[in-house]
Amino acid sequence: MSTAQISGFLRRGRRGTDRPVWMEKPSPAGQTLKLLVIVAMIVAVGYPFLLAIGTSLSTKAELAANGGYVLFPAHPTLESYQVVLSGGVVTRAALVSVGVTVVGTALSLLCTICLAYGLSRPGTLAGKPLLLIVVGTFLFTPGIIPNYLVAQSLGLLDTYGAMVVPIMLNAFNVIVVRAFFQGIPEELHEAARLDGAGDLKVLLRIVLPLSKAVIAVVGMFYAVTYWNSFFNAMLYINDPDKLPLQVVLRSYVLQGDTFNAKAMGVSVLPASTSLSMAVLILAVLPIIAVYPFLQKYFNKGVLTGAIKA
Repeated sequence: MSTAQISGFLRRGRRGTDRPVWMEKPSPAGQTLKLLVIVAMIVAVGYPFLLAIGTSLSTKAELAANGGYVLFPAHPTLESYQVVLSGGVVTRAALVSVGVTVVGTALSLLCTICLAYGLSRPGTLAGKPLLLIVVGTFLFTPGIIPNYLVAQSLGLLDTYGAMVVPIMLNAFNVIVVRAFFQGIPEELHEAARLDGAGDLKVLLRIVLPLSKAVIAVVGMFYAVTYWNSFFNAMLYINDPDKLPLQVVLRSYVLQGDTFNAKAMGVSVLPASTSLSMAVLILAVLPIIAVYPFLQKYFNKGVLTGAIKA
């Protein structure tokens, strides 16, 4: 069978329609299997989240009667959230995480876009060596001690910059954005050049408006990375007032009542499990709230960059 015949078969499908074979209407057995898989995935993802919400809304007596975890509390209460938010430790840590995430994401996007645009344009000075360096970071990653020594030499220890600078640029994101930029028709660049536009104007007026999808996806990747990052804070930060939310959450989970009582400044607290789940919900809530607004960009941004890479 020739290539043309194969292409025609894929376009027509098995039943002579104009849709590809993978877009054909599945059989009843196939639909049932898909439904079962979707239900299983929803249960696997949704059950732990609902269990965390139910436990955070439960009283001590209810948790003790149900082995420490409650899915649907009979008498829900916001006591754990009130204690967590009134103690000052979690609210301060949340503000630190928000600041690090916003500033870090903005700086990361700026660096990623500039580097990716430079690497995507033909004739860039030292473009190929720079690309090899970026790709090489996939294979050769520095260890903890070299990272610490670099942060120390830059004066980043015990500063907010220590939670931003070491992870400010991600090679994978640079490759994805570069591949997306390369997919923009060259005719648009040439037309802008004829109108007297320089590289910066082309980037701002032509490239970025056409790249909203990939920028939204990469921005989400960076935001999640900064929001969930705790290892750099543990490694570089000594001042407890500068710790992000994820480190505080880790302390809640590992140290339990001892840390809770010290952090809240009170002697009588809700169950430690309830407090831990309340902090957990507060930690994941911002990402869950932002994700639906960016979901429509994910398929277009990620798949386009991946296919053209």
